[in-house]
Amino acid sequence: MLIRRFKVRAHERGLVFRDKQFEDVLGPGVHWRLDPLRKLRVAIVDVRSPWLAHADLDVIVRSEALRREARVVDLKAYERAIVWADDRLEAVLTPGLYALWTVFRDVKVETVDARGALFEHEQLATILELRGTAPLLEAVTVEAGHAGLLFRNGRHEATLGPGLYALWKGVARARIAVVELREQVADVAGQEIMTADKVTLRMNAVVTFKVADPLRAVSAVDDYRQALYREAQLALRAIVGARTLEALLGEKEAVARELDGALRSRAAEFGLDVVSLGIRDVILPGEIKELMNRVIAAQKAAEAALVTRREETAAMRSQANTARLFEQNPTLMRLRELETLEKVAEKGRLSVVVGEGGLAGRIVKLV
Repeated sequence: MLIRRFKVRAHERGLVFRDKQFEDVLGPGVHWRLDPLRKLRVAIVDVRSPWLAHADLDVIVRSEALRREARVVDLKAYERAIVWADDRLEAVLTPGLYALWTVFRDVKVETVDARGALFEHEQLATILELRGTAPLLEAVTVEAGHAGLLFRNGRHEATLGPGLYALWKGVARARIAVVELREQVADVAGQEIMTADKVTLRMNAVVTFKVADPLRAVSAVDDYRQALYREAQLALRAIVGARTLEALLGEKEAVARELDGALRSRAAEFGLDVVSLGIRDVILPGEIKELMNRVIAAQKAAEAALVTRREETAAMRSQANTARLFEQNPTLMRLRELETLEKVAEKGRLSVVVGEGGLAGRIVKLV
């Protein structure tokens, strides 16, 4: 009874404790230990699993009894570790003390400094798919045509291109702001504006823009789309309010160019580039629209009357010119008379007496 027997199989190891103090690790085989006071205890653990979990792990590790058959990982507060067993992802470790058996498994541990917040790895997609990584890593995808702005503790760290990224949680206040770089359209719709002649109308404009400076776009204003919309409103009111309704309707292209110039300089302060700007609709009140229709109808009627009078004047002027020619050239007059007789003869019979005075002084007898 003074000696105790312990059997350890090939896939096991025995952790020996005497009076609750760690002594040794038993390898495979039969072991005899002197224990007269019955204070010896052996905990049998399976080494086929890489993980050694024990309440006294810190004591076991300090004894260096595991240095030949286990890998010890001691992670500080700012460190994380990626564990691979037989080239397969096993776990992502948070700060703490770990021991992994290397007897039956090829264990590799990658220690990562998480103070940089951004975690980059050639097998990042595989790591993010591992169960249990969601509380540790925040995944962010930057699509094509976008840019990712990395901020750590309120400071801009880097501008990221399209791709998959991950941020360590609980290390620093880090975030990735995704900004679209493609052309975008902002509708400035339903703006009620008063012209210089006190006519209230509604205008719809459309602004095509793109982000030229992603960092300025997210740092200069809270929402660059809302800021551009607000500036377009103010520019419309300033430009339209300085014109009468008639000038506005007659100079829409000039208004659009002036609006584009005013908005482009202001948008550049937000990191935006205005590609184009146009006035889509000008909506007048019902009574103004009816009045303008009457004015336009009157103008068209006046234009039609003017054209008629011009035609009549031209005809009379032509007749006066013809009369002067006849007066100056009697032969032309006689030729015109003959043409007239020819036309009359086509519809009936006639007798013509021609004298020296011409047809104007003779009698034309129709038979």
